[in-house]
Amino acid sequence: MKIKDRPEFRSKAPVLTFGPEAVVSDAVAVMSEKNYGAAVIVDADHRPLGIVTERDFMRRLLNKRLNPDETTLAQIMTVDLKMARADDDLLDWLRLMSNERFRHLPVIDDQGVIISMMSQGDFVSYTWPELMGRLGEQARATFDVSPSLVLMVAGFAVFAASVVTIFAQLR
Repeated sequence: MKIKDRPEFRSKAPVLTFGPEAVVSDAVAVMSEKNYGAAVIVDADHRPLGIVTERDFMRRLLNKRLNPDETTLAQIMTVDLKMARADDDLLDWLRLMSNERFRHLPVIDDQGVIISMMSQGDFVSYTWPELMGRLGEQARATFDVSPSLVLMVAGFAVFAASVVTIFAQLR
């Protein structure tokens, strides 16, 4: 499935963006008011330069005892951005996000302009049911392909029950 096929992709609120010179305290106020966990820092053409998350505020601002009224987002943003395209495979990105431990994925168009931001939560809401469905399909396929496996398991169960019964009578 492609990212653009997710219902969340089409129904997402606009990405919260700021310029690099925005002051941290102003960004925190807006993020808090709108309940956003991340914002994308963009240039004048709306191309991503970085991202700030709650973790950035904790590690790069509070931990270093910087003043949020004087510190700009450019000073604390994460610049090593991973960015997706709407046609990218959803499960590939979910795997990468999980392996590399990041939760927010800016989605850009062919000109590099931000068009959406997906979170790991957006993907997980879909993938857990799908993964369980796929496991069920694989289990059914295994039994369809190998009926002898079912007979082996049933035979083992009968043998085990017989052994337990015999030992119970010997006592």
